[in-house]
Amino acid sequence: MSARLRLVFIGFGAINSRVADLLKERRAPVDIVGVATKDDPAERARIPQGVPFLPSPSDLAALKPGLVVEAAGRAAIDAWAPAALAAAPAMIIASTSAFCDDALLPRLAAIAETNGSRIMIPSGAIGGLDALAGAAVLGLDAVTHQIVKPPVAWKGTPAEKLLDLASLRERTVFFEGSAREAASQYPQNANATVVTSLAGIGLDRTRVELIADPAVRLNGHTITAEGAFGKMSITLENNPLATNPKSSELTALSLVRLIEQQSRPVVI
Repeated sequence: MSARLRLVFIGFGAINSRVADLLKERRAPVDIVGVATKDDPAERARIPQGVPFLPSPSDLAALKPGLVVEAAGRAAIDAWAPAALAAAPAMIIASTSAFCDDALLPRLAAIAETNGSRIMIPSGAIGGLDALAGAAVLGLDAVTHQIVKPPVAWKGTPAEKLLDLASLRERTVFFEGSAREAASQYPQNANATVVTSLAGIGLDRTRVELIADPAVRLNGHTITAEGAFGKMSITLENNPLATNPKSSELTALSLVRLIEQQSRPVVI
């Protein structure tokens, strides 16, 4: 019988709390041994009973985690990733919009290499990355990532200054630009475009369209690519997370799969 995975969460908002619930429902061989959140009563109240609150990155090593899972934003990566990569064999970084800073991933990779750790980047709300990354081996000429969400998903973003989201009556493209620009301006909604870019032709060559559509209920992603391999088009329509319409249920599911893979003898 294999040992149970000792898991630490950095952030325990809509995504990581959903992941924890799913791991419990699925009786995954995982023990949550610590959670780092903001140190206030509301955030600490989210932590499952009996799981320690981590006030500082310096407390990570004592927990001997087998895996650290981040879903808390750029500031949390800066604060926690170096300690996590020193303390654990692997770390999952879900706030991929942070990699719009070109220096961040190489810096963290160097820390991981020094400590014999690994950085894992989840597929999140999208799929087909194996095909896209495979196609990139021969070179890609163009990649476009289109994101379509209902107006409510764009509340609290710069889209509010461009559109009257409450009274929108027709499908509207409100952003066209690079993945770097999209993820920088819409870090919660356009995280997935960074993953597409890392698998394909980079943040500046990957083109992005962001769309608000009052006729849709689901969060839609369409990725198209052309190159020496041929052409591909990947379309997903994801249910939003019940607690956060900016994120998709598939984002949490991709983390569950990646976590469970750590203790499986066969990985697909």
